[in-house]
Amino acid sequence: MNGQRDRENLSFKKWLQKQLQARGGEDDKKKIPKKAVHFSVWYFILALLILLSIQSYFSAQEYQELNYSQFKAFLKKNQINDLTIDPNYIRGVIKQEEKSKGAHKRFITIRVTDPELTKELEKYGIVYRGKIENTWFRSLLAWVLPMLIFFAIWGFIFKKIGASGYNVMSFGRNKAKIYAENETKVTFDDVAGVDEATEELQEIIEFLKTPKKFQILGGKIPKGVLLVGPPGTGKTLLAKAVAGEAKVPFFSISGSDFVEMFVGVGAARVRDLFSQAQQQAPCIVFIDELDALGKTRGFNPLGGHDEREQTLNQLLVEMDGFDTKNGVIIMAATNRPEILDPALLRPGRFDRQILVDRPDIKGREEILQVHTRKVKLAPGIDLKILAGRTPGFVGSDLANIVNEAALLAARRNKNQVEMEDFEEAIDRALTGLEKKSRVMNENEKRIIAFHESGHALVAESVPHTDPVHKISIIPRGIAALGYTLQLPTEDRYLMTRAELLDRLAVLLGGRVAEELMFEEVSTGAHNDLQRATDIARKMVKDYGMSEKLGLVTFNGERSSFLFPASFPSTKEYSEVTAKEIDDEVKSFIDATYQRVKEILTLKKDKLQRLAETLLEKETLEGEELRKIIG
Repeated sequence: MNGQRDRENLSFKKWLQKQLQARGGEDDKKKIPKKAVHFSVWYFILALLILLSIQSYFSAQEYQELNYSQFKAFLKKNQINDLTIDPNYIRGVIKQEEKSKGAHKRFITIRVTDPELTKELEKYGIVYRGKIENTWFRSLLAWVLPMLIFFAIWGFIFKKIGASGYNVMSFGRNKAKIYAENETKVTFDDVAGVDEATEELQEIIEFLKTPKKFQILGGKIPKGVLLVGPPGTGKTLLAKAVAGEAKVPFFSISGSDFVEMFVGVGAARVRDLFSQAQQQAPCIVFIDELDALGKTRGFNPLGGHDEREQTLNQLLVEMDGFDTKNGVIIMAATNRPEILDPALLRPGRFDRQILVDRPDIKGREEILQVHTRKVKLAPGIDLKILAGRTPGFVGSDLANIVNEAALLAARRNKNQVEMEDFEEAIDRALTGLEKKSRVMNENEKRIIAFHESGHALVAESVPHTDPVHKISIIPRGIAALGYTLQLPTEDRYLMTRAELLDRLAVLLGGRVAEELMFEEVSTGAHNDLQRATDIARKMVKDYGMSEKLGLVTFNGERSSFLFPASFPSTKEYSEVTAKEIDDEVKSFIDATYQRVKEILTLKKDKLQRLAETLLEKETLEGEELRKIIG
């Protein structure tokens, strides 16, 4: 067996040698990069020890060590010759006639305080001499060498700090990532669902490719392009695609990278960025999260100079100072345009604003096609159905769903990603991770089943709501013990008063079902009541849907057109009006409660049947639900 293995190993080595020669093995070896040698302080210590060892080796002589009493005994016998006395040691030679075979000719002993030593040396006629200690080597070790080690360590530390991007001498340099023409491989083929924004940016690409076409007619390209939209809609990807299509260098930097704790650093980085951009023209400078840098200037409550305002001032000056004829285009992205300084948005700066909004159903289908290019899909996958199941999702959400579906399929040892994997990924994105390990007692499961059945039955009974897609009593996410999932049949941008009232009814369906079946209520309706109160209050304060208060809004907050306000608004009305608002909100909730109670009382048998089926199966699809309730 061992001989056979040796023959196999020998044949394998010959085969490998032939393959290396065929592929130019010698050349490949030359192309292998050498391993980088990392500098360390330990190298200094090792070199110092080697030097000390060499010095001690060459300077050391062969001495026999004697104690002082032995030295005195040799002295009294007149067997000592040629003494050398220094402050610490006495060295000498034993006379040749007294030297025994194998003994040391030279000796050394430690000098002790002995005033009679010189008299005894003169008495016996022994030649002796003193030695002036040479301290240059000790001075070298005591002063020069530590200083050299200190400076070496100091240089090593600052070299490492500089390599990490924190070099003290380079604070004023910008931190932009620079992509060459061939490094930006993103094109408009990688961007989907933002057709209007793409059309707007085609003009920028054409200018970067053929600037003379615009300059002959006297036209000026916009200096700055501001991409506005919710997070995850692809603003950064769109900017990279513009650079990739135009095949120009791309400078990418975040707004927060300009501002540091040292005053003046941000302004210096802005100057350095524009200076580099002018040298690399034509190019694109992209500032992500512009709101971190470009907030509206005002009074600083902390006092003193505001570094962020100085940086913003420098940015405004640089945008005024450069000429677009050189081919430098400034692009920026933000999801909070309402807090930007007005000076940034005036003509001559970021004078073109492009909305990158959430995609519609057609856009979501195109985005799914982009993200599933490298995914092995099963034959039955219908991306249009998946796009319909994900209303309100942005590009990053859809990319996450595709990735989750692929991971689920791999976890289940599948060769292809199937429709059920996508369904599970969407459910996970909407409602959270399924928690099958959470054990609930039978009474709690029964309450949850009737609660979710109440939501579903009301949703199928009122005319202006989205159809129920799935109902489940399996806990998901952080606090959800069950869920009723409704999906719209089409994208909607407006809601009527009747639709809002029906949505209120669906939210109250779970609480009313608990009251009817158990004559008791639980804490499970906490989130439902909170959302219902928010809808009713907005109907009264924001939308002017109260007949009693009329067509007046009472919300003093100026929220973003992309996001609702995140801070409580200031009251711009009297206490009497505030009480009337509270009464109207309560009247909306009470009226809806009575309406839902009537619906579920008439359909109590269907509620019972639906809840019992849900207890048995734990999860019901929409079609199965509609068959049960007829």
